[in-house]
Amino acid sequence: MIKKIKQKFQKEEHKRLLSNFISLAILQGANYILPLITFPYLVRVLGVEKFGLLAFAGATIAYFNILTDYGFNLTATREVSIYRDNKEKLNEIFSSVMIIKFILMIVSFLLLLILVFSFNKFKVHYVVFLLTFGMVIGQVMFPQWFFQGIERMKYITFLNILAKVIFTIAIFIFIHNESDYWKVPLINSLGFIAAGIIALYIIMKDFKIKLKFQSLQILKKYFIDGWHIFVANFAGNFYRNFNTLLLGFLSNNLYVGYYSIAERIIKIIQTLQNIAGNTVFPYFSNKFSHNKKYFFDFTNKYLKYIIGIYLLMVFLTFIFSSFIVYLVEGSYQKNIILDLKIMSIVILIGGLNYYFGVLGLITMGYKKEFSRAIIITGVSNIILSFILVYLFKDMGASIALVLSEVILLMILLKYYLKVKSYVR
Repeated sequence: MIKKIKQKFQKEEHKRLLSNFISLAILQGANYILPLITFPYLVRVLGVEKFGLLAFAGATIAYFNILTDYGFNLTATREVSIYRDNKEKLNEIFSSVMIIKFILMIVSFLLLLILVFSFNKFKVHYVVFLLTFGMVIGQVMFPQWFFQGIERMKYITFLNILAKVIFTIAIFIFIHNESDYWKVPLINSLGFIAAGIIALYIIMKDFKIKLKFQSLQILKKYFIDGWHIFVANFAGNFYRNFNTLLLGFLSNNLYVGYYSIAERIIKIIQTLQNIAGNTVFPYFSNKFSHNKKYFFDFTNKYLKYIIGIYLLMVFLTFIFSSFIVYLVEGSYQKNIILDLKIMSIVILIGGLNYYFGVLGLITMGYKKEFSRAIIITGVSNIILSFILVYLFKDMGASIALVLSEVILLMILLKYYLKVKSYVR
């Protein structure tokens, strides 16, 4: 068995895949482990209500992150993976994507100003929302899609982690009581911006990539190419963040806090999925361009193991939910525990949605079908959320999230089976 594994990774492409997985595991692990260290601290120091306020601001700013990402984390990654050996084309891709993202960032900031100063719900805490926007700036500057596409994540891992460690330490140095809540988005934003500056320096110095002005025709091409993924991302994140926003409007920051803490725990547990998915996406894109049946063969061979791992994670999360909440919040808060139990199934359903949607339909070029599935799910979630949040507050939001993920999986499986019949 060990001999077979060694032989498997003797091939250059498999060595690169393993190296990228390890590098991305370290990077993504730091991105989740470091917040995991600060997460319980912030909940206990700031309290559930102030944590809910920060979550509400984060959910709002998330929409601007989606706008500036514009689907490039998938479409640009795919383009870079295909043209990784063509320096001229890489310059075109990098420049076009960065220019579009910077334009979208300016548009986003103007929209935020209009939102913040038009509604009292936002105006009363305008400083928090403006400081949180710094994460958008940092995300625009940090071209992770480029590193994923060329499958060279190791170049940025160390420096990225160093920046995150420094600002994680800053949380413990500068956050001591509830009144320090506004410093949290400031510190996080500075961390994102620092990582972005370092990443751009590496790209320009080590990979000799230059930022050049591109014609409107070329910019239009990349803009159109990312449209379906943008719509899918916006619709998908709209319904995922919509529950937090709706809770903030229909109840108060305390219920937002209950829901957000449980949701954050689920996202931390899903770390492995994000690491594996980001690693194999460019690999699958490259493989499928040469072998149309590759994804289906992979699914037939490994899907049962993937489902088994997810089921184990669901079981452990459900059984130890009370203990997990106590570690994070410092008490056996029944609302958070129940929310976590309800959401635990999302680990399985959400994982399968990522597998069949992103790794499946998108790598095979069916972006429009994926986008359509997300839109249908988003509309369904809005309807479910209004009813369930009104009736059950945070628990209603948790139930709506689970039902929406189930709806999405049903649609994706339908498209997957349809595509499979074409390819076969």
